[in-house]
Amino acid sequence: MQSNKSPDKSDSHQTTQKHLSHIDQNGQANMVDVTEKAVTQRIATASGFVQMQADTLNMIANGQHAKGDVFAVARIAGIQGAKKCADLIPLCHPLMLSKVQVDFTVDSSLNRVNIRATCKLAGQTGVEMEALTAVSVAALTLFDMCKAVDPHMLIGDIKVEEKSGGKTGDWHRSDNQKG
Repeated sequence: MQSNKSPDKSDSHQTTQKHLSHIDQNGQANMVDVTEKAVTQRIATASGFVQMQADTLNMIANGQHAKGDVFAVARIAGIQGAKKCADLIPLCHPLMLSKVQVDFTVDSSLNRVNIRATCKLAGQTGVEMEALTAVSVAALTLFDMCKAVDPHMLIGDIKVEEKSGGKTGDWHRSDNQKG
């Protein structure tokens, strides 16, 4: 009979062998058991962008879009997306988020809106997926609201920028990390 105990995460730092935490020893999908994990403050920040035509960017940046305040709607959608992450990603734990912040920065030099989302809680599991979902849903909402005037928009570079808390501690993406 095989043990259901997963390898100690500290061991994975000492060897090159890594495992997928959502797959058990039999190759079956598995929700990670966080029962024994300590409750700590956990924060994660993700980012991405929506690139568009200059006219489209100017329209939404100046509040001239016929559908109204595009950023306000996309911000609410991003927050709602983070709160619904467990409904969208099958093996994510439902979390009691204490903070979700979604920010937009207009980059006229690249004709894009940069999106940054930070999620926070005191809990037993991280909030990286919630931050990624917030960015993704905000980007999709920007696309949806502007597709009639600019169907060639591009959503891209969605990634975790940093996270803190939990057993593995702090992590920050460095400039040389790609993908």
